[in-house]
Amino acid sequence: MHFTVICYNPVICALLQRVADVGIVESITLKNFMCHSLLGPFTFGSNVNFVVGSNGSGKSAVLTALIVALGGNAQATNRGSSLKGFVKEGESSADVSITLCNKGRDAFKPEAYGTAINVDLRITREGLRTYKLRSKSGNIISTKKEELMCILDNLNIQVNNPVSILTQEMSKYFLHSKGEGDKYRFFMKATQLEQMREDFVYIKSTKHITEDKMSQQGEIAFFPCYLEKMDRYKSLASLDEMHSKLEELQKQMAWALVRPKLQSDRQSTGKYDEKVEEWKNKVEEAEQKYKQIQDQLEGITQRIQELQPQCTQLKTEVQKRNSLLKSSEVRTHPLQLLLRMEQIRAELENMQHQISTLGQQINQYEQASSRAKDELNKMRYGKRGLGAVRIIMESSRSNCLRRFGEHMPALLSSIQEAHRKGQFKQRPRGPLGYCISLKDPELALAVEVCLKSFLHSFTCDNYDDEKVLQGLMARVLKGGRRPTIITSAFLSNVHDTTSRAVNHPEYPSVLQALEIEDPVVANCLIDQRGIESILLIKNRTEARRVMQRGNPPRNCNQAFSVEGDQIFTNRTYTADQPRAKFLSSDIEEEIRCVCAHTWFNGSQGAEGCPSILLFKMNFKQNMIKGYILTPWLQVFTYSKTSAKVLHVFQWPTPDVRLPLFFSVVLQEELSKSDQEGVRCKHHKKHYEDKRKVHLKSIETLEASLNVKEQELAVCQRGEICPERTEVRRTAKSLDSEISRLKTKITTQQGQQGDREEIVRQYHEALTNYKDMKHQVKNLNNFIKTLDNIISMRLKAYADLRRFLSARCKYYFDSMLAQRGYTGSMTFDHKNETLSITVQPGAGNKADLSDMRSLSGGERSFSTVCFVLSLWAITEAPFRCLDEFDVYMDMVNRRISMDMMLKVAASQRNRQFIFLTPQSMSTLPETDLIRILRLKDPDRSHGAGQRNGEEEQD
Repeated sequence: MHFTVICYNPVICALLQRVADVGIVESITLKNFMCHSLLGPFTFGSNVNFVVGSNGSGKSAVLTALIVALGGNAQATNRGSSLKGFVKEGESSADVSITLCNKGRDAFKPEAYGTAINVDLRITREGLRTYKLRSKSGNIISTKKEELMCILDNLNIQVNNPVSILTQEMSKYFLHSKGEGDKYRFFMKATQLEQMREDFVYIKSTKHITEDKMSQQGEIAFFPCYLEKMDRYKSLASLDEMHSKLEELQKQMAWALVRPKLQSDRQSTGKYDEKVEEWKNKVEEAEQKYKQIQDQLEGITQRIQELQPQCTQLKTEVQKRNSLLKSSEVRTHPLQLLLRMEQIRAELENMQHQISTLGQQINQYEQASSRAKDELNKMRYGKRGLGAVRIIMESSRSNCLRRFGEHMPALLSSIQEAHRKGQFKQRPRGPLGYCISLKDPELALAVEVCLKSFLHSFTCDNYDDEKVLQGLMARVLKGGRRPTIITSAFLSNVHDTTSRAVNHPEYPSVLQALEIEDPVVANCLIDQRGIESILLIKNRTEARRVMQRGNPPRNCNQAFSVEGDQIFTNRTYTADQPRAKFLSSDIEEEIRCVCAHTWFNGSQGAEGCPSILLFKMNFKQNMIKGYILTPWLQVFTYSKTSAKVLHVFQWPTPDVRLPLFFSVVLQEELSKSDQEGVRCKHHKKHYEDKRKVHLKSIETLEASLNVKEQELAVCQRGEICPERTEVRRTAKSLDSEISRLKTKITTQQGQQGDREEIVRQYHEALTNYKDMKHQVKNLNNFIKTLDNIISMRLKAYADLRRFLSARCKYYFDSMLAQRGYTGSMTFDHKNETLSITVQPGAGNKADLSDMRSLSGGERSFSTVCFVLSLWAITEAPFRCLDEFDVYMDMVNRRISMDMMLKVAASQRNRQFIFLTPQSMSTLPETDLIRILRLKDPDRSHGAGQRNGEEEQD
């Protein structure tokens, strides 16, 4: 194959050396396409390209492949009705590969595709079409047809535009047709004015449809429904008045029931305080007297210990004198004997009295011993409990969950396993105390007292999960106390507490003092305990000042001190636990405290019990101390179970008698003082218990008052407002009126329906009506704007159509003038016709005639002039003509060729592809003209062959 170029005028020979613009076809390759096994690869030049070959050589196949590969349908090629007809007989698929230039500032994604875009198309026997869009280096960038459409839009390639690609059938239909309407449609399609007109028609039709729907389903359609709901809503006005009156009566009823009882109980509290204070003073006096007697006994005891050796000697002397007395009784005078007997009788009576006193003391000591044994047993039980606590605390060193119970780790493991098996819809959270941590460890006791039982609680998302969790607790916590389960829907975000949370500049709330990572746990404590409205103030005095000086912080209903005291605006409660058990950060310190407490209780056994020590001390003092003035003293020793006298001794020495005598007297005083102290303590305990019961009753009433206050007045935000109300009516009259009003409300609600449902329907209808009204307003504004835009666009469309028509006329006259022809183009846009008249020869010598009266060559030449004039007024990166000169004679063919080459010379940035059966051997050699000569088909074998050898001159 070779190229030859003929230059007919110096304009063509002086072509500028300018490279074609983006979007031209660089090469094309066909495989198993139509009746050809392989065509190409064909490499096209940047300006003028002639594809030359006889009929059947593959010229039309190249043009058809170009249309199909660039997204055109089968009907646009006029070569078949479906894509599967383009696959060669006996093959499973056909392949087309096209390379497009991607250079310049209008290049499409040059960073991905580079300077060339390869479009690979495969058509299967079933008619399926698949694309592979490759870069210049061969990498696949995309396989979507949408990407190809974006490429064609960016490169301004229009395969369905007859100006870009004009096939033989399209030329016959539009150009060679004798109808003026066909030529006008060709003009409109080539200039894309037809597409613009279709877009305007579609916009108008859509606008009319929208207006019809607005009139049928717009604001008017919703208005009757809205009026109906509004009438029902207004009828609830009387019902609202009755509800307001009922709420006011409920306020008065609550204060009528609670306030008198609470005031009387608060007044009687002072009486109990006076009684407790009175008996407290008596107990202090008795204890002081008891201490004085004990001091005296200590002195006497010391004296008796000093006289103990002398007692032993005197005992021996008494025995000797008794023996002498018996031996001398025979010689004694009878009168002296009688005196002696009277003396002994008196001493015997005195000893019996002392025996009676000692018996009472022994009973007291036995009672003290019994009480001591009871205290010892209590201490032993306490020691066992402390030992269990110590074991739990020591085990929590490795697992903090054991603080909340010995079986808590096993329970959490069971929950995890059940959640893994899908038994829970949402994994339960708990224990809540394990899910939180403190920012300030000093506030551990305060937070623990505030949350109390919530520390052991669990929370579930739904009741089905709650049932599953209860089953797990029953299996793991056998016989033990089960934690509380709180059921509430889980949320992924923490509640917004801005409007109801306390915000103090110096002291944090419980919510601010805690670090809670799980929003479910935070929401549960907010809902159940209200931790956002509770302050934590370390100093107890400062807490009372903040809460009880008449101006507590906004949204704050209580506060806790670091000692665990709970401070309200009108009362304070002291914590009943000294240390934090569950939230303490120092586990070792907790273990040391428990161990110290265990050791202290264990060291106080039977010998260390306070009651037993007091018993022993009193017994020793009573047996040793004292001065006895009588000449004779009988000393008795008792066992712990009987009052039997074991030994009797006589002490004649005065140094021994006086201490023993005072010992007996002080023993009696001590016994009386002890009894008086026990009695005072008993009375004190009795009144303290009554006061505790009374204070507890007051607390219950105050709690009930708070509940009643919360149930009374409904604030605008829907919560209860505990404002005090002056009540002048009795509770009975209020109750009867409340019952009557409730009955009336129930009757009216039964007639009107559910009030909440009516309000909900009204608000829903109002919202829908407002939304529809807003939408209708926006649509009306949009339609008005659209009408203005369409009017402007239609005016611009008419101007553009007139401008393109004038340019087309000008270029058509210029083309005809090159051969000496004259003619005219008449556009009738109203009737959509285009009339073309041509007169061969001088315009002033002959009349213009219609193209139908011209010869075949003249008509073909006029058609070429029409096409070239359309080329001049439209933009496309490449233009293709199939057998444009088929009906021309040699003279018209030469003139047409000169005209096309002249146009190509003026549009060096465009690519031209001409398909012709002529040999074109007379064309001159040039770098801008390339001829692709196809081999003649091999008719004998009926099979395609490889074509596409090319060379550039």
